[in-house]
Amino acid sequence: MGLPADGHVHSQWSWDAPDGDMARTCARAVELGLPAVAFTEHVDLTPWTMPDDQVLLGRPFDVAGYRAALDECRDRYPTLRILSGVEFSEPHWHAAELRALLAGGFDRVLGSVHARPAGDGRFLEMSTAYETLPAAEVVRDYLAEAARMVATNTDFEVLAHLDYPLRYWPATAGPGDITAFEPEFRETLAAVHRSGRILEVNTRQVFHADLLDWWRAAGGRAVTFGSDAHDPDALARQFRAAADAAAAHGFRAGPDPVGPWTRE
Repeated sequence: MGLPADGHVHSQWSWDAPDGDMARTCARAVELGLPAVAFTEHVDLTPWTMPDDQVLLGRPFDVAGYRAALDECRDRYPTLRILSGVEFSEPHWHAAELRALLAGGFDRVLGSVHARPAGDGRFLEMSTAYETLPAAEVVRDYLAEAARMVATNTDFEVLAHLDYPLRYWPATAGPGDITAFEPEFRETLAAVHRSGRILEVNTRQVFHADLLDWWRAAGGRAVTFGSDAHDPDALARQFRAAADAAAAHGFRAGPDPVGPWTRE
């Protein structure tokens, strides 16, 4: 069994990927034998208030420059399927902007949550929310917001990195055990299934195989794989383990190498 397509990759066209390089990432994909790669660049329209009260907002997405780079890479690497895409943060808060962006057409659209309302008009990025809120509250709030997001009719097909807040779990709060939030994860995954969306198996940091157990139990029938790489060397990290775990849970590759893995 070969490696699956990497459906969540960032290049220099993402504002937070200073080491991103689309051409070198494509070369790495060919070296690894990947069937395809999707460059899902960040579109982050929610302003984050940082601990020093500075407001951080990602730079606008240069769609024209991005598409020119895609065309160049497609010419340069004809044996590699190269998909266009975006990772749109909090799409349910910015539905009109998402619709306008998607009018240009993209192959892969990821929806993700990176921020939470602070209750006073500000928004906190999840990693900094731990500085002012109990750790368990941050995770539960994140999962509740993800459930609200997938319950909307916003136009995205894949839910990215559902375990995102656990990346930043503070050491001061003790071990960050995903099973401590099993009921909340199961509830959110049930909402994902009801929405008809696809769950991403994200391997940027620790890959939580428990999510596959809970996704299958919720009725989930499709997954994609995403390294969430922000530099070429991180492409397809942990993909062998993730693919093996998905296969053990009954998910199989279909005839289209860029399509999701599904189960009967």
